[in-house]
Amino acid sequence: MVQAYILIQTEVGKATSVAETIAKIPGVIQAEDVTGPYDVIVRAQSDTVDDLGRLVVAKVQQVDGITRTLTCPVVHL
Repeated sequence: MVQAYILIQTEVGKATSVAETIAKIPGVIQAEDVTGPYDVIVRAQSDTVDDLGRLVVAKVQQVDGITRTLTCPVVHL
């Protein structure tokens, strides 16, 4: 199982609707709107790194109102 945080910047005023929409995507554990340099932080999981990439590119980045994403895979050192 691969988990990652996805940091998202949105258009002004879109953070809440983006977080609500992303929270419904299969593979998303949690999606919350936050303050700071990013507007939404998502915790997601998938079976493989490739599946994670497909989740981000094919589903998360397609949500209306997103301007930029940064995916940070969780590592266990």
